[in-house]
Amino acid sequence: MRLTRIKLAVICMLALCFMMPYAAATHAADEGTGELRPVQAFDVVAGKVVKSIPNNADFQKIADTWLGSVTGLSPQIQADDKCGHVFRIPLAQPKTVNTGAITIRTTDIFLFYCPKKPQLLLVFDENRKPYLLQFKADIKPFLKLMDIQ
Repeated sequence: MRLTRIKLAVICMLALCFMMPYAAATHAADEGTGELRPVQAFDVVAGKVVKSIPNNADFQKIADTWLGSVTGLSPQIQADDKCGHVFRIPLAQPKTVNTGAITIRTTDIFLFYCPKKPQLLLVFDENRKPYLLQFKADIKPFLKLMDIQ
């Protein structure tokens, strides 16, 4: 149990590190330009961003589909630091996610993807509180766009 919590903390810290360099600078840079921040792939094993692709309407539609298919909060995560990717999709406009009694407004979504594990979304509310979400949308079209196997 403790090892699982440590692994979860490591994965969350990786996601935060992945996101933080852009938090202040991109908000100011995007203000008035209308330009979307890129979609990024973070390789968990390599510990770095391995791909950055211009964000567009296709990615925004995929993000909307994922958020619309949220089935609830994830009861737990068994983080696996040996495989997978964390993908970041910055949203063109803040979106609201309803998970039962909780309503979350977010500006980015993170997909935790490991081929043999359940797919999960990580979102942060306006106060930067993290929420790990289960969802049922097909991620294959996204993986194809990202050219990740």
